[in-house]
Parts: sequence; C-alpha cells; structure tokens
Amino acid sequence: MTESGDAHTGASARNTKHSPRLDEELEHEVQGMLKAERATRAQEWREVEPVAEGEPDIDADPAGTLTGGVPVGMTEDAVEARSELARWLTRAPFPGGRADLVEAARDHHAPDAVVAELGRLPEGETFEQIGDVVRALGYPTE
Repeated sequence: MTESGDAHTGASARNTKHSPRLDEELEHEVQGMLKAERATRAQEWREVEPVAEGEPDIDADPAGTLTGGVPVGMTEDAVEARSELARWLTRAPFPGGRADLVEAARDHHAPDAVVAELGRLPEGETFEQIGDVVRALGYPTE
C-alpha cells in the first residue's frame, strides 16, 4: 500500500480510515499510556471514573453466574486433546486423510505427541474437520 518515496511509513501509512497526520496524532496520544502502563491524562476529568461505592465490581463474577467447565458429554482431557490438535492443524489439510494431517502437523512444527496422536488415525478415511479427527481418535464430543 505504501508507495516508494512516501515520507510516512509504518502504521500511519497502512491505515485507510484516517489521514497520516491524524494517525500520528492518535498514536502520540497513547504513547504515554503504553510506556507508563497507566493513564497519563493531565486533566482529571478525562480519566475513567472508578466504580462508585456500593456498586458491583465490573471485574467480578456477577452472583457466581460465570462458571468454567467443559461442554456436556465431554471430559477435560477430551477438550484439551481437541484444543491441542486444533492448535497445530489449520483448515488447509481438510478434507484429508491421515497422511495429509500428519504432514500438516509436521509442517507447523507440532510436538511429537500431537504427530503420534494423528498417526493413530485409521488409514483410508477422509476427515472433513477437526471434530471428525477427535471422534476417530475415540474422544467424546458434545
């Protein structure tokens, strides 16, 4: 996008929503916050107001309604295995067979444990998505 000889380089040259001058002004405004890791406004009225006394903390779990866990029908090990497999497999090898998936995992420098797990897949079967791979390996799914 940047033409050669352009005086403006970096993020401001790549942005198409603002002019380069406005991009530099916006970037300058946040530099203090990024470097100091705190608000750096000179006028107090520009700061975000803290939570008022007696008001619920917005960072807290409202009345304990947020709970962790696993989907119904799955175990924690199955969720972790599916996540680890999906981490190393992109959409590119799908649909594909065992050899395609093992090769794709190796191309992404997957750990040996992931490659070995994919090596357990049945030969001659085509897998459309990661869910098919997980089921073929015997893990429960939701």
